[in-house]
Amino acid sequence: MAAVRCLPAAQEVDREAAHQECKEGDSMIFQSLKMAWSAITSNKMRSFLTMLGIIIGVVSLVVLVSIVNGATSSVTDSISGIGTNLLQVSITDDKENPLRLSELLDITDNEDIAAAAPIAQSSMTGKNDYTSETTTVYGTTGDYLEIMGLELGYGRFLKSPDVDNHSYVAILSYDAAIELIGRADAVGETVSLDGRSFEIVGVLAEDTSGMSSSRAVLEAYVPYTTLTRMADNVLYVTNLCASAVSEETLDAAEATLMEFLMNRFGQDEDAFTIQNQSTLMETMSSVTDTMAMMLGGIAAISLLVGGIGIMNIMLVSVTERTREIGIRKAIGARSWNIMLQFLIEALVVSLMGCMIGIGLSWVILQIAGMVMDSMSFQLQSKVVWLAVGFSIAIGVLFGIYPAKKAAGKHPIEALRHTG
Repeated sequence: MAAVRCLPAAQEVDREAAHQECKEGDSMIFQSLKMAWSAITSNKMRSFLTMLGIIIGVVSLVVLVSIVNGATSSVTDSISGIGTNLLQVSITDDKENPLRLSELLDITDNEDIAAAAPIAQSSMTGKNDYTSETTTVYGTTGDYLEIMGLELGYGRFLKSPDVDNHSYVAILSYDAAIELIGRADAVGETVSLDGRSFEIVGVLAEDTSGMSSSRAVLEAYVPYTTLTRMADNVLYVTNLCASAVSEETLDAAEATLMEFLMNRFGQDEDAFTIQNQSTLMETMSSVTDTMAMMLGGIAAISLLVGGIGIMNIMLVSVTERTREIGIRKAIGARSWNIMLQFLIEALVVSLMGCMIGIGLSWVILQIAGMVMDSMSFQLQSKVVWLAVGFSIAIGVLFGIYPAKKAAGKHPIEALRHTG
């Protein structure tokens, strides 16, 4: 019975001992942090040079990966603006039986395909009064506007009568209207393309997608039949675009288009190519992911070099503080106390370099965003945490050997050290 009564008291003693040990552990870590900070600040220049490798590695990792992600996001948004139900066809061998404009109606008869339009291109000189600029002229039909996801700012796009009557009407891009006419609302004005007078019936909206370059994009859209009369290199349909009814029917629309072209060109699949917008986005995503990993790997090598610098300086520090280690061991410090102190010091150096690197990365990305205003670069949290995690791993990995070397010193030999 007496033993039973003593059991709660024994448990209370064990609990208090565990609590006291925990407090001592917390105090030891706090004390180690203070000593690590004191050792770092006692030689500021050496500490900064030690951190420099980590700083460069973190900046490389964060900035390069953020730039790749920003560029990828911008391109993806631009492609998504066109739509993921787009199909583009290029005919390379017409088998001396070229595809004609009237045959596109056979393609759109299928319930999976919403619209199809030819694409022809020629470079011409656009003139208005005293202004003359080289302009890219596209010959197409009215469905091109919806298929390619273009937006009108003023007027209208091409209509069926324009194509049927070989009309001399044109739709200008926003930049072309500004450069050739002098204002965006140019509907009703006249522009000359290679000496032929065209009435401007529409102007596209300004490109605000973020993918427009600093250079003006001078484009004009005219009826396909009109361009065939003006350009010697445009006779038959060699390029066309089509849109599926929805993203879900894209594969069915591609299969239908494939079947039509195979029958049209003698079952020769090498006579043409079909580009699927969805597949293009997947390919681009795969390429940019690979690029991000490659650049991240290069930056990780810089961090490893920084880790080697930390280990080198920590080994020097162990040698310089040999007598300190001997004194601490002589007054009761255990090996794991010494090891913890030097390990924390290496970790603090690595994390301080990481924090400085993240701060510099933010500044660099802000400057890059101002210089390249067509793209947005953000300091992504996942990249930041990756850099922090890598820096912690570097600090621990390259701090273990110097810490173990310090902890393994014999107190008597350490006290005799005079170096």
